[in-house]
This record gives sequence, structure tokens and C-alpha cells, in this order.
Amino acid sequence: MERTRTVHWNDAAATAEAAASMAGLDFLRALIEGRLPGPPIGALLGFGLDEVEHGRAVFSFEPGEEHYNPIGSVHGGVYATLLDSAAGCAVHTTLPQGMAYTSLDLSTRFLRPITMHTGKVRAIGTVLSAGKRTALAEAGLYDDQDRLLGHATSTCMLFPLG
Repeated sequence: MERTRTVHWNDAAATAEAAASMAGLDFLRALIEGRLPGPPIGALLGFGLDEVEHGRAVFSFEPGEEHYNPIGSVHGGVYATLLDSAAGCAVHTTLPQGMAYTSLDLSTRFLRPITMHTGKVRAIGTVLSAGKRTALAEAGLYDDQDRLLGHATSTCMLFPLG
């Protein structure tokens, strides 16, 4: 039986403009508090940013059938997206106004399958090392029993905006 899903999002350019005018931690807090609209990828995949503090970011995700690969479990690309988001946003919390980041690499490990029966999962990212040009972060993906479902490390390039 065919299923459908409708996705709504706000103008991503307006959110990106706000990001350039704020320190990373302030920007991410504004997203959580709803003072700024979330990114389109969150709406598309159905995940959101729940917590931030300096060097740490936590996302949550409720897996559904729409996230499945052909063999009936959540696609590894969804794992990777969540892990990349958590690691990258952990780095973002450390950046002053006028600085940005992008992922240089992402090394992932998928440890347990996720299905729509897994329930809510959390991606927790933390900064391991922050320099002037690069930062190293890790992220873990956990179920509601705190079992590790996936893990990633990411190197991010830091650069000035403008």
C-alpha cells in the first residue's frame, strides 16, 4: 500500500543569515527555543536539536518506515546524518560570531539495527579537541536504554564567514 509524507520548512537563507550574526552557542539556543526556524534537513528526516552547551549537542529522532532501506531497517545514511549533525553542532557551540565550520570527514560505525520499533533515539555529540583551523568531535547514537547504536568521529574545518 502506498504511503505519503508531506514536509514543510522555512526559508533556509534566513536562518543562515542569523547564524552569521551570532556566536554558535547563542545561534543553536535560538533554534531550540524556536526564535529561529530549524533547518530543512530536520523537517525532511524528522529529527530535532534538543540540548546544547559548550562543546556538546544532543539531537533526538523517532525512526519511521519512511527512513527504511530495502531490507526493512533505518538506512545507514540516516545514522550518518544524525551523527554528523550532533558532532558538527557540538563544534558549532564553541565558535565565536563570524566563524563557521564544515565537516572534512566523518568516520561511522553502525553497531545495532534501528527500526520503527526501536523508539526514540538520541545523537549526542561532544568536542574532543578544538584548534584554530580544525576541530575533532565524536557522536554516539543511543536508544532509550542507552545502548550504543552507532558511533562517529568527525574532523571539522573552521573558517571565518564573509
